[in-house]
Amino acid sequence: MNILKLKEINKLYFGYEEIARTCDINLSSARVTASRYVKNGFLIRLKRNLYMLKEKWDTTQKEDKFLLANLIQVPSYISLMTALDYYEITTQVQREFFESVALKRTKQVDVDNTVFKYTRIKKELYFGFIRQNGYFVAEPEKALLDAIYLKYVSNYNFDEDSIDYNKININKLKKLSKRFPVNIQKELEKNGYFNKA
Repeated sequence: MNILKLKEINKLYFGYEEIARTCDINLSSARVTASRYVKNGFLIRLKRNLYMLKEKWDTTQKEDKFLLANLIQVPSYISLMTALDYYEITTQVQREFFESVALKRTKQVDVDNTVFKYTRIKKELYFGFIRQNGYFVAEPEKALLDAIYLKYVSNYNFDEDSIDYNKININKLKKLSKRFPVNIQKELEKNGYFNKA
């Protein structure tokens, strides 16, 4: 059975090419094999040509799911409450719910009881993230600004009371905010965000 061969793949995720090579079959057969094993519960489909062994998925840690979130929609970075939770800036703990900011489209991808949510942001606001342990994540101040911005432009449900503003760098927050639209900068000033940090 090819599933035993697939278990030899020592990677977090893989595609048709890896399946074909490991099972010594052609690409067309690899697609059929992947589809069959997803239906049988041996494989998890993350998106077209991106799969994981179910047993590996079941033991996946949070940071591995950050990496997977980056891959499911490219380009994107972990942000909003997911990033704020990661930095321990919010008391709002998110389990099996990963929020990202993306350039292409707003969408939600459900994978085996885990939700990957992507919110599209303007190209000029796609900044303020770092690469860490192989994945892209917003810096704390940018994650906060993304949440505030989306609250005003798209009714994003931002739980401000859960934020520990003592962990926010006020100077960095001010500096990054200057790249946001003027009306957002005014809202930040008016609502005292610069005084909270």
